[in-house]
Amino acid sequence: MSPGALKYRGSLSALSPEDKRRLLDRSGQSDAQVATRVRDIVARVRREGDRALLELARELDRASLTSLEVPRARWEAALASLDPKVRHALERAARNIAKAHEAQRPHATEVETEPGIVVGRRPDPLGRVGVYAPGGRAVYPSSVLMGVVPAKVAGVGEVIVCSPPGPEGLPSAGVLAAAALAGADRVFALGGAGAVAAMAYGTQSVPRVDRIVGPGNAYVAAAKLQVVDAVAIDAPAGPSEILVVADGSADPEAVAREMLAQAEHDPEACCVALAVGSALADAVAAAVERAAARAQRREIVTTALRDRGAVLSVGSLEEAWPFVSEFAPEHLLIATVDPQENLDRVRNCGTVFLGERASVAFGDYMTGANHVLPTAGLGHAYSGLSVLDFYRWTTYQRVDRDAAARLAEDVGVLADSEGLFAHAEAARAWRKP
Repeated sequence: MSPGALKYRGSLSALSPEDKRRLLDRSGQSDAQVATRVRDIVARVRREGDRALLELARELDRASLTSLEVPRARWEAALASLDPKVRHALERAARNIAKAHEAQRPHATEVETEPGIVVGRRPDPLGRVGVYAPGGRAVYPSSVLMGVVPAKVAGVGEVIVCSPPGPEGLPSAGVLAAAALAGADRVFALGGAGAVAAMAYGTQSVPRVDRIVGPGNAYVAAAKLQVVDAVAIDAPAGPSEILVVADGSADPEAVAREMLAQAEHDPEACCVALAVGSALADAVAAAVERAAARAQRREIVTTALRDRGAVLSVGSLEEAWPFVSEFAPEHLLIATVDPQENLDRVRNCGTVFLGERASVAFGDYMTGANHVLPTAGLGHAYSGLSVLDFYRWTTYQRVDRDAAARLAEDVGVLADSEGLFAHAEAARAWRKP
């Protein structure tokens, strides 16, 4: 990687309005051609069901399937043959994910708004959830854990996993092993937009689900957006991103490692560092370029840094926080003297890592926090995946006789004012004689 190969270097305050807009805008992951292609696939699966899925496997995955569902014996065999060290690490990750998400379980509430009037809200686990596991440029068994384990903690009735088949007709052994370890109920050799459509609408073999979660490529992301008329999704998602805020206490090499770790995900990954002072910014940029030159996934890393990489200096931490809020990163690493003190300054992001020792890699795999997170600035409105995504809420109301009599006239007045005269009559029927 040649010097100056980062897309943006210099001072944050010196960025032109156009360059700042480009840096903030990460919404262009799914172009019109992708959306059109996905629309065709979704319509085809809705129309033809399993036949379309089998044909798509041949066309897109070069796999000739005799069955869409993977027998449990195959995924249990994958778990049994897993490298013992990998299995140990996955089991540790699953335990931590379960523990973190068990603490998030919601509780029913009741409140008496007036004497004799009770309003309650009860969390009910979803009946069936679909977890998508990528299988293209990279395979992520950890993402299977991030979807299946919280769903199981929530008490979801059935959890299915869909992942693209390889040439032999099966998802990767790692994904199959993770599905077995996490406690999935069914696994299907299905990938891309076809898998999303199948889970959203159901086919002869694939059951319709209540919510679809899990990361994927641009086709998966576009498909999830196109099926929201039929199913809930976790959040629109795009390529990985990180924003590091660093002061003079930070090690430039550590900041560079974190940026490289995200850059290797995807050529469209976005990696930005805000450094207090030009000297630190120069040191971080130099460290990033050295690390990129020796990266094993060098082509992916250099493309990401060239197109969406930035190391920018700020005069103080106070100058950094407004940009952090605007950027709303998927991952925010606060590498400062007292990161905990700065946590209160953060509102819009997927997840926060406090201190350079809290590597994003730890959160991706092992801390127990969920790594399925909003990207492209959607941290303004969306949260990361949690156990709460696997519930729907039932509200209820109780009204005793005296309370009904007290409500009757005021409700009747409001209903009359809106021209809903049957509502008014229903309310006033409870007035005391």
